[in-house]
Amino acid sequence: MNDSQRLVDCIPRLRRYARALLGTRADADDLVQDTVARGWDKLASWRQGSDMRAWLFGIMHNLHVDRLRGQPPASEPLDLALPLAAPGGDAAAARLTLRDLDTALRLLPSEQREVVLLVALEELSYEEVAAVLGIPAGTVMSRLARGRERLRLLMEGQPLPSPLKVIK
Repeated sequence: MNDSQRLVDCIPRLRRYARALLGTRADADDLVQDTVARGWDKLASWRQGSDMRAWLFGIMHNLHVDRLRGQPPASEPLDLALPLAAPGGDAAAARLTLRDLDTALRLLPSEQREVVLLVALEELSYEEVAAVLGIPAGTVMSRLARGRERLRLLMEGQPLPSPLKVIK
């Protein structure tokens, strides 16, 4: 398989991650288009034998950070038209759970949301996430642990602990 075909094969995963990260279909499509264009322009700098998907996620992350500096993020719920329930399951309950998860993900700090999505949704290793985001693997693990705990509390409807300490 040639490099340009590898790049094209990564588009669905890039789109899924961008959609989960940004929330709106239009913003996600714009980010994917810019990522693919930049990846295409810099294809010669991709190291043969390395994971192109992780390399493209790194490009996407940098583009996303650049955009965040210039504008506030928009939000739109995930597409709930997708079939979510297992055969014989309760589709309405599955849709509500997805809606709640989408809301909870949006409440995570962006640093935690990025790590949770790259590990859980895109199934990247801690080392790959660290390379994509340009942070140490230990930071990936701590952000993931804090993000998962925060998601658990949000999904259970429990109050989030305040980061502020009361000093007497």
